[in-house]
Order: sequence, then C-alpha cells, then structure tokens
Amino acid sequence: MKTKPQTAARSGPRSECPINAAVEVFGDRWTLLVLRDMIFGDRRHFRQLQAGSEEGIASNILADRLAKLVEAGMLTRDAPGRGRRATYSLTEPAIHLVPTLAHLGAWGVRHRPTTPDRRAGAEWLLAAGPRFWDDFMAELRERHLGIPRPESAEPPPSQRMAAAYAHALAEKQAADQGDA
Repeated sequence: MKTKPQTAARSGPRSECPINAAVEVFGDRWTLLVLRDMIFGDRRHFRQLQAGSEEGIASNILADRLAKLVEAGMLTRDAPGRGRRATYSLTEPAIHLVPTLAHLGAWGVRHRPTTPDRRAGAEWLLAAGPRFWDDFMAELRERHLGIPRPESAEPPPSQRMAAAYAHALAEKQAADQGDA
C-alpha cells in the first residue's frame, strides 16, 4: 500500500485571499471563543480562560490556541517570574475583532439556536453600533496596551455593556414570566 509523502509545513498562507488569511489565524472551533472570553470576559490568565469556558475547553487545546495566537501576533504573553502566572494581552489586530464579533453574534442569533441570555447580549452589542465598538476598543487598548482612553463623561464601555446586558436579561425574564 502506497502512502502519500509528507509535505513540509507551509511557511505562509495557502493563498493571498483575505478571507483565507483570516481563517488561517482563527478559523478553528476554539480560537474565536478564546478571543471572545478575553475581549468580553476580561479573562487574561490560563486558569481564568479554562474555568470560565462555558464550552469546556480542554487544557491542552487552550494551551495550543494561546500559543498559536501569540505566534500569530493576536496576543502577547508576559514573562512572569518563578511561581507567577502568565498574563495574556490582546494586540491591536485582536482588538479590531470587536465589530466582527458583534456581527458574528448577530448572525448566530438569526441563524442558529441560542439561549435568551446570550441572544440578549448579542442583540444589544449589535444595536450599540460602531460608536460603542470604537469606545470599547479604546477601553481594551487601555487595559491591554496601556494606551490611555480618551476622556469621557460616560462610564467605561464595559460597565455600560454589563448594565445593558443585565437590563436586557431582566426584561426577557419578565416577559417570559408574563407569558407563563
């Protein structure tokens, strides 16, 4: 029985197509979820990411995805001292995924089964729109890159998002109780 010879690993993308280039960075089943949890859940340490994964990511898969995201320039990893845990930070390209994740969540709401609480969060994020996304990305830059966020009289975007999510969830729960 003949087998195909092993080919050397590619050093570049399979093609110069922009969609292919993006898929090669985060086109597997876990990578966008790791980024989601870092962006929207403010999880920056391995144990936080693993314990907070509602999808139940295995430790070996999480370690692999974090290493790949660092290698791809989507995350940085500090060099902690002995006995200290590593902290991962988003890079500018990862921060720029906020609008993409908002649209991806909206697609999921329209075309896939979702829970009412997750649906409320995705719907609110899409409705918040580009101005909010820009403010949220500025907050992420401050938190992850040390770039001060512009002065604003409004609360930080993460607080506004958490409050809006809690409000939307409470409204959905009240509507569900009213239907019962």
